[in-house]
Amino acid sequence: MTPSRNRASISFRLLGFLTLVVLSLALVVQTGVWRRARFWANANISASPPSRPPGSGRNGAEPLPETAGGQESTPFWPQWRGPNRDDVSPEKGLLRTWPSGGPKLLWTFDNAGLGYSGPAIVGNRLFTLGAYAGKEYVYAIDASTGGELWSAEIGPVLTNGWGDGPRSTPTVDGTRLYALGAQGILTCAEVANGKKVWSVDFQNELGGTLPGWGYTESPLVDGDKVVCTPGGAQGSLAALDKQTGKVIWRSTSLKDSAAYSSIIVAEVGGLRQYVQMTSQGVDGVAANDGRLLWHSDLAHNGTAVIPTPIFHDGFVYVTSGYGAGCGLLKLTPEGQGTRAETVYTNKIMKNQHGGVVLVGDHIYGYSDDRGWMCQILQSGEMASQSRAISRGSVTFADGQLYCYGEDEGAVVLVEAGPGGWKEHGRFELPRKTGQQRKSGKIWTHPVIANGRLYLRDQDLIFCYDVRAPK
Repeated sequence: MTPSRNRASISFRLLGFLTLVVLSLALVVQTGVWRRARFWANANISASPPSRPPGSGRNGAEPLPETAGGQESTPFWPQWRGPNRDDVSPEKGLLRTWPSGGPKLLWTFDNAGLGYSGPAIVGNRLFTLGAYAGKEYVYAIDASTGGELWSAEIGPVLTNGWGDGPRSTPTVDGTRLYALGAQGILTCAEVANGKKVWSVDFQNELGGTLPGWGYTESPLVDGDKVVCTPGGAQGSLAALDKQTGKVIWRSTSLKDSAAYSSIIVAEVGGLRQYVQMTSQGVDGVAANDGRLLWHSDLAHNGTAVIPTPIFHDGFVYVTSGYGAGCGLLKLTPEGQGTRAETVYTNKIMKNQHGGVVLVGDHIYGYSDDRGWMCQILQSGEMASQSRAISRGSVTFADGQLYCYGEDEGAVVLVEAGPGGWKEHGRFELPRKTGQQRKSGKIWTHPVIANGRLYLRDQDLIFCYDVRAPK
């Protein structure tokens, strides 16, 4: 072999060896990347449906600096109507007036799906429900940026002439959350990733009958129990073991059908009890065994009983629409139970579904045929009224009412007080949903948590900064 051919042969073998090395290295890198991707996919356990559009759903998101108490374990608004189920936020240091056009919009999440579910907010996470392609989901959003973290299926979608999808707000309790679909499937899931722990079917397992507009209550977690209202012959209320979903008790002396209200806790003379409105009125049952303590037919109507009761200093206030009105009950200890006496009943407040709040000695909310009302709690008399915006929902924080109109999507900041409507700013949603509400309107309640105002219109969730400058 000549020297030139020998050099060419060596070069060829060297090139082949280098090529083999490069291919081997590429295979190792590719395998490692695949393993890492698989690891992260398993770690996140995202249950997002294939038919749902991919991506975070965030639009125009802007990161928000960490605020005091912004740890994952800090509960800001962990359930329906807030920490005490009264739609009163403990927030302080909020804007006293709004600039023209409203407070600063931080982000918009546009993949929330169909439904009227409200947000539960703990730490930097927002949890809510929505419907996509025939299924209902619970999902988590980064409350600082509006980016989606995970979603998990909880059951089939409810279709209804007043709008499809879930109506309930999830309840967050430690490392778990409890979400009720509109068809009556109650799911316990892990807060970290949405992985299902257990589920119970109100209709097939607990003997409940689906209300005409679906199940809308938000489950109550109290100690080791999750308490809910399947309704029906086995008992209107059910207390379940929050770890397993197994039945602890049923309210066998109370067998009314489920309505659309949510349970609250009351304590009278050391006796803990659950107060709930059903299709036949308002009732109190013992927290330890579900026995019926008292009943009243106040605020009952034959169409839909929706607003959540209010308990304050031994009194229960109730209201509903469709001509029913409102009333106040005084609860007093009696033997081993509780006696309920009617203080008054009238039609000054006829609240259909926007809810009412108690601030000091006054009730605030929208009354059918009258407009926005301020009512004296103890006497039931009207203190003031206004028709400044359409019927809607309301929440309270730092001395101000946040009124959210169901027709135009107007949001108004109103000073809470009996002296009349004192407005300190208003704006309208920057855009309305493109989804089909059918006969429904903007019915999700506003929420204030960690210096932010959250508003929803079906698939759209808006987050505004309402903190006062320091």
